[in-house]
Amino acid sequence: MERNGRHFTFTVARAVGAAALVATIALASAPVIAAKASVAQRVEARITQMHAKLKITQAQEEQWAKVAQMMRDNEKTIEPLIQARIDNAKTMTAVDDLKSYGEITDAHADGIKNFTPVFATLYDSMSDAQKKQADNLFRHGGKRSKKHT
Repeated sequence: MERNGRHFTFTVARAVGAAALVATIALASAPVIAAKASVAQRVEARITQMHAKLKITQAQEEQWAKVAQMMRDNEKTIEPLIQARIDNAKTMTAVDDLKSYGEITDAHADGIKNFTPVFATLYDSMSDAQKKQADNLFRHGGKRSKKHT
């Protein structure tokens, strides 16, 4: 099968979409956090927001602390890669750009691979109502469209 420019573009677009989804799950959603907030502040706000939405119980706090730390660790890994990409954007060659994007994508993928079992342990301890909320939070970023209500 011959690969053409459209196939490459589609593949890159899918990868960008996947990376954006991961970033959304890990960092954003819900009310927009102040644009000038530091990365650490945005992560902490996301952790606080998720804690409240998931109604984490006292019995779940120890496992939640592991989830929150994983979110912090993942951001500490990805943030310097993103900053380097921003800092070097005007001077990167196409190859440098692809390498930079690959490093960020790999870090996102590794972060999700590390996050999933930690979150799964917490998820297993959740009530059915908490699981439903978690499913909605991850599926829709906490926002359900009118088509799905």
